[in-house]
Amino acid sequence: MTRPAAARVGGRPAADAPARPGAVRRAAALAPLVAGALVLTAPLPPSAGAAPPAPAAPGDGVVDPERPVRIEVGRFEPRTVTPGSLITVTGTLTNTGPVPITDLSVRLQRGDVRTNRAQLAASIDDPDPATTVLASFRDGPEDLAPGDSAGFSYTVPSDELRLERDGVYPALLNVNGTVDGDEQRRVGELSTFVVQQPIEPTARAAVAWLWPLSEPSHRTASGGFADDGLAEVIAEGGRLDRALAVVERLPAAAAPGEPAAPTLSVTLAIDPALVEELSIMADGPYAVDGEEDAGTGTEEARAFLERLRKVADAHPVVALPYGDVEPDSLQLAGLAGVITRSLPGSPDGSAQDPPGAAPEPATPTADGAAPADEEPARTTGAGSVVLDEVLDVTPATDLAWAADGTFEPATLDTLHEGGIERVVLAGDALTDGASAVGRDASDAVAHTTVPVADGTLDVLVADPTLTAVVGGAEDIPGGPRLAEQRYLAELAALTLQSPPGSEQTLLVAPPRDVRAGPDGAGAMMADTAGLPWLRPSTVTALGDVPAADAGTVTIPAGERRLDPQGVATLAEAVQVRNELADAVVGDAGVALQAYDAGIARSASTLRTDDPAAFLAVAGTARTAVERLRERVTVVAPADGTYSLASSTAPLVLTVDNDLPFAVEVLLQVRTRGSRGLSIADIGLQTLAPRERTTLSVPTEVRSSGGFAVTAEVTTPSGGPLGQRVDMQVKSTAYGPISLSITIGAASLLGLLFLRRFVNLVRRRRRGAVAGPAEIPPPGLSAPPTRSPV
Repeated sequence: MTRPAAARVGGRPAADAPARPGAVRRAAALAPLVAGALVLTAPLPPSAGAAPPAPAAPGDGVVDPERPVRIEVGRFEPRTVTPGSLITVTGTLTNTGPVPITDLSVRLQRGDVRTNRAQLAASIDDPDPATTVLASFRDGPEDLAPGDSAGFSYTVPSDELRLERDGVYPALLNVNGTVDGDEQRRVGELSTFVVQQPIEPTARAAVAWLWPLSEPSHRTASGGFADDGLAEVIAEGGRLDRALAVVERLPAAAAPGEPAAPTLSVTLAIDPALVEELSIMADGPYAVDGEEDAGTGTEEARAFLERLRKVADAHPVVALPYGDVEPDSLQLAGLAGVITRSLPGSPDGSAQDPPGAAPEPATPTADGAAPADEEPARTTGAGSVVLDEVLDVTPATDLAWAADGTFEPATLDTLHEGGIERVVLAGDALTDGASAVGRDASDAVAHTTVPVADGTLDVLVADPTLTAVVGGAEDIPGGPRLAEQRYLAELAALTLQSPPGSEQTLLVAPPRDVRAGPDGAGAMMADTAGLPWLRPSTVTALGDVPAADAGTVTIPAGERRLDPQGVATLAEAVQVRNELADAVVGDAGVALQAYDAGIARSASTLRTDDPAAFLAVAGTARTAVERLRERVTVVAPADGTYSLASSTAPLVLTVDNDLPFAVEVLLQVRTRGSRGLSIADIGLQTLAPRERTTLSVPTEVRSSGGFAVTAEVTTPSGGPLGQRVDMQVKSTAYGPISLSITIGAASLLGLLFLRRFVNLVRRRRRGAVAGPAEIPPPGLSAPPTRSPV
């Protein structure tokens, strides 16, 4: 499918940045909205002779000393004007200045009409003074003391604004008043849009919503709770409480005899790690930062999960990667395995850390076959299992949503290999993304494709402007109702530029940590089902629309990623993990799933705005894995000494495996600077889980004495496990050389004795032949008899 190019119009495309995680993302989201709400109109000069406003005292909270009245709009009706309508605006005026303001009055004024998105974007970049038509002032509150607030109500017939054609009109809500007794002047202003649509729409826009439920984990890498922050987030008024309420309070309708059902479908994108964390909290007392039963969120977690089950039963669910990892940062650091292990649709997506004992991997039989009682191989990832077990839903697992709007090409390859068939990218992440969302006055088609190494991926294009509008709805000047009006203005401009009878398709994908409520995002969703020129769609339905060319993937400037120092620390943890996985007997993914989960939770995309916090959790992940390998070690002898009884006696060592799974290890025993002792290599040894194993190491002693020996165990790839043990090996046995010397010396000594004995015998025989011995004369002694030795 090709996009029919509409006639190009004047102006330039808006430069709205895509939504970013955290505070930075919200600031980026607010930038175009604040421009529309504060700068859209140039202030009119005060009346001639009017004194300048009194300066505000330091620290008094004044936002703009020139405009001390803050305007909050609660009602702006109708949302879309038709000829003869009565426009009503109600809200609150607050004096943020240091002096009283009296005789307040309100009016609405408009600028020139805009009839397509390019013109609307240009009006944000180059503000219209909104002075084309000025309606009459209406009286407001009589006076406002410093810090006081008062309600106002303003009505004006649409005919008074002379809305001569259908379109989007930049408008200004102007508040005049007398400041501290001076002459009347403008004391407050708020920009918005008046939308006029045909009574019978000629074109429509089909809008799908992808709604995130994600939160940086409050668990440590080892599975405990570092803090109780999630209890606050899900409590009444918390961020996730409000996000869930948005979907809960959507309009519902019921057929006769049927229960009420929502009038539109919102696709929920849920992080399995969040649901897992909630289920642990809901199970009962839980420790926080090592303090038993310190958790306070059990009841809140139970209530939130019950609400979430009901919402998930009525709306489609997409499983985010476990921990909502930031894939680009991991991919660029060579940690693609972390991405794969977090994917909910891949059999290799093993990361999870449920309560209770970790499962033991099945150990192959002697011939390498799988055990007969082994469970069938998993066809999906652990994240899908978590959502199924806790929420009783079968989530979609083939969609990946770029939190920051884009993925690196290499990341797309990894995702595709892990079972991902569809990705959600922002319009500004594609070279022709402006066409995909109709910002160049062409048709909006939210479906395209991009190439990957082994095929193509479907791409659903999220509208970056609408993403920013929704993400900043709670913070825009004037309140959520004016954010809703900006949302309607964008969609109205799109339908007005479209050929008669056509239908545009758009995807709204708010920031992951969206702060929204029923009055903002909820009202926008309801508009999709309640206005005749809009139609609710679904993420799945957008993918069924014929794809249109939107160019190739590009990386926008300012792409936010995890802090490099934290990623390097996480890489060290992964290296240790991989070395240990090489030693696991059976399925390493199952054996190490809890540690893989801890690594994934550390790499959450919602940590991109807090480098210090990310570095801290990456460090705890590394520590947790390093402690894991310390649980396999050689047991040192009690006195540090071993004795060998013979020259070939084995060296008997004990190795302790405190892990809950079997491992294969190499026992490395070495002598230091001695040639008198040789130690054989016994090859790979299997250590049973949670047991001590005795290993006999053949030795050969060539000389007696003591030998300095070191012993340690390693993984098959050489990664160290446990501690290196230094010991002294002593031997009282003779080695071959010593034994040869000893035997030779004894033999020589025997020969000497034999020689003396032979000589003695010979002398005696000679004496017997010569006759009796001569008796010496008196006074002389006989010669001494010599010992034969």
